[in-house]
Amino acid sequence: MAKQNVSEQFVDILVRAGVRRMYGVVGDSLNPVVDAIRRNSAIDWIQVRHEETAAFAAGAEAQVTGSLAACAGSCGPGNLHLINGLYDAHRSMAPVLALASHIPSGEIGLGYFQETHPDLLFRECSHYNEMISNPRQMPRLLQTAIQHAIGRGGVSVVTMPGDIASQPAPDRTVEHALVTTRPTVRPGDAEIEKLCRMVDEAKRVTLFCGSGTAGAHAEVMEFAERVKAPVGHALRGKEWIQYDNPYDVGMSGLLGYGAAYEATNECDLLILLGTDFPYQAFLPDDVKIVQVDVRPEHLGRRSKLDLAIWGDVRETLRCLTPRVKPKTDRKFLDRMLKKHADALEGVVKAYTRKVEKHIPIHPEYVASVLDELADEDAVFTVDTGMCNVWAARYLSPNGKRRVIGSFSHGSMANALPQAIGAQFVDRDRQVVSMSGDGGFTMLMGDFLTLVQYDLPVKVVLFNNSSLSMVELEMLVAGLPSFGTGNKNPDFAAVARAAGAYGVRVEKPKQLESALKDAFKHKGPALVDIVTDPNALSIPPKISAEMVTGFALSASKIVLDGGVGRMVQMARSNLRNVPRP
Repeated sequence: MAKQNVSEQFVDILVRAGVRRMYGVVGDSLNPVVDAIRRNSAIDWIQVRHEETAAFAAGAEAQVTGSLAACAGSCGPGNLHLINGLYDAHRSMAPVLALASHIPSGEIGLGYFQETHPDLLFRECSHYNEMISNPRQMPRLLQTAIQHAIGRGGVSVVTMPGDIASQPAPDRTVEHALVTTRPTVRPGDAEIEKLCRMVDEAKRVTLFCGSGTAGAHAEVMEFAERVKAPVGHALRGKEWIQYDNPYDVGMSGLLGYGAAYEATNECDLLILLGTDFPYQAFLPDDVKIVQVDVRPEHLGRRSKLDLAIWGDVRETLRCLTPRVKPKTDRKFLDRMLKKHADALEGVVKAYTRKVEKHIPIHPEYVASVLDELADEDAVFTVDTGMCNVWAARYLSPNGKRRVIGSFSHGSMANALPQAIGAQFVDRDRQVVSMSGDGGFTMLMGDFLTLVQYDLPVKVVLFNNSSLSMVELEMLVAGLPSFGTGNKNPDFAAVARAAGAYGVRVEKPKQLESALKDAFKHKGPALVDIVTDPNALSIPPKISAEMVTGFALSASKIVLDGGVGRMVQMARSNLRNVPRP
C-alpha cells in the first residue's frame, strides 16, 4: 500500500469527522488537497464560482445539519475571498473548518507572489487559526481545529502551504477520538436556586428568546405556563419559539411587531433565554434581568444583569421549572396578549387597499403568497435588507421549516450561497432563496452553480431595482437617497440563458401560478418579481435619535407593517407607509 501524503491524511480526518463535502475554487497550492478528494469516494468537491459562496454554503450546511462542514480557498486572493462567509458562520455559531492553502513554505515572509498572512487575516472570525508548517503536525493540528469548531460552535481555519500538502505524511500514530457533537451544559445548583428565588419573588415575568432555544420549545412552553409569562423573541429565535405558542407576544428589535417591547419593559423580571440580542435601545434598564446562555462570553455584554446563568437553555429550564412555585395570576400575561392582538389589529388597519391589483407588486403580498405555497418543511434562506423584513413578518414557523440568513453578521448576498449549502444536504427538500436584486447580483455568478449541479433551489427574487434598506437608513438620517438605484436586466431571461427555469412576474394576478410552476420544476428556477420600490416599512415616528444601521431607532415602535399568518385576527398583506 502506497504511503499517504499530507493531503490524503487531511481528507481522511475530515471524513472521520463527518464532512461529506468541501466547497471551494481549485487552484495552485490547493491542488494536492482537491486531488485527494477526487480519489476519496466518501467526500465530494463542490466547485463554486466564488470562494465567498463556498464559505456561506458551508455555514448554511452546518446550520441545517448541526454537523461540521468545510470550505477551502487557494493561496492569497483565493482564501481571502472566504473571509466574509466565515465571519457569518462564526457569528452564527456554525461549525465550519476552512482550509486556507498557502504559498510555498520556504517563501513565507519574503513578499512572494500572492502572499498574504492567513494567520492574521482570519484571527477575528475563528476560534482556532493555525498553520501546518511541518508534516509532523498532522493529524494533531487538524483534530484540534475540528474540536474547536464543533466544541465551541464556530470557525476553525487551518493554513497549509502547497508544498507541505504534497509531502509524505508521517507514520500513523494512534488516531485520536474526534469530538463530533456538543455536550449540554447544566448550571450549578447555587445558580438555579438564586434564579428560583427571583422567579418566585417576581409578580410579572417575561421570557425573551433567541436561537439558543433551539430544541427547547417544550421546556420554554412548560415554564411559561408555570409562571404565566409572556414570551417574546428575537429574529433568530423566531423559528424555534413562535409556533404553537399561546404566550407569544411577538418580536422585538428593528423588525419587531406586537407587544414584545411592552412585555420586556413592563415586567418585574426579564429572563433572556439563549439570545445575544444586540439592540440595547429595546432592552429595559429599570427591571431585573437574568440571562441564560451556553456561551459565557455573551453574558452581560448587552445589558446589566442581576444574575448570569452559564448553561444550556433546555437543561436550565429542566432544572428550574419543577422548583419554582406555580403562579396563578394571569393579569400581566393576559394584558400583554391583548396588547399584542391590538397592535396587530392596528397594523391590519394600516395596510392598504387593492393589494392584489397594485402594480408594481407589493413585496408584502409576495411574501404572504410564498408563505402559503411553500412546503411545510421548506428551508428559506433570506437576503439581508428588506427581505429580512418580509421574512420576519410573513414566514410562518411550524417546527419543521428553517429560516437561515445573515442575521448576526448582516452581510449582503448571503441567500443564494446559503441555499446552495442547504440544498446539497437534501436534494428532495424544498429550498427557497428569498433574494433581493442587490444581494443576488453581488454573487450572481453562483447561480451557475445551481445549473452545474442541477440543484433544485428556487430563487424568489424581490426585484425593486434599489437597495431599499439603505434608502430607509438614509431617510431616517434625514438624507436624500443616493447611490441606491440598480439598472437591472430581465433576470428570468438571464436564468433561461444559463439553462435554468426562469419566469418574470409584473402583475399580482400572475404571482401564484408563477410560484407554483417554479416549485413544480425539478431543477433550479428563478422567479423575477418586479416589486414596489416605495414599499419601505418606515417607522411611524421619525425622531432625532434614530441612526443608520440596525440600531436604527430608540423608539419602541420601529418598523410597522403586515404580519402574515402570525395571528389569525390580522388580515394578511397590510402595511404602514407614512408620508413625510
